[in-house]
Amino acid sequence: MALIRWEPSEGLTSLRREMDHLLEDFFGKGPFHLGGAGTFSPSVEVADTKDAVVVKAQVPGVSQDQLQVSITNDTVTLKGDMKEEDKKEEKDYYRREIRYGAFTRTIPLPVAVQSEKATATLKDGVLEISIPKSEQAKVTTIPIQT
Repeated sequence: MALIRWEPSEGLTSLRREMDHLLEDFFGKGPFHLGGAGTFSPSVEVADTKDAVVVKAQVPGVSQDQLQVSITNDTVTLKGDMKEEDKKEEKDYYRREIRYGAFTRTIPLPVAVQSEKATATLKDGVLEISIPKSEQAKVTTIPIQT
């Protein structure tokens, strides 16, 4: 009978590897992922300027007619659908990380805004929404007297 050297961390390494595979399969990187709505959520950036709040969202592959923007006094909601190519070929994927499906993302705004005066542009896969601040939210500076 041959002796096998015991490596105490080997059990943890294999456990971590198995957990990684399980989570990748569940969240869409493996052959058993759930897919459908909610698998794609755009990354966003919210900037507070002097006169407006600017929200940018990365939505590569989503066309203008597949996007909907709703604005309230304190939130912006993005809804869209990233559709998979209609052309189906028999392929064996080695890696599949591109997400498809419907998404909804609600972003809280830092201040009250004038939603009726908002503008939105879509260029190179980046949606940019500029929303003027309400008069109450604009910061005013006053001189300090001595």
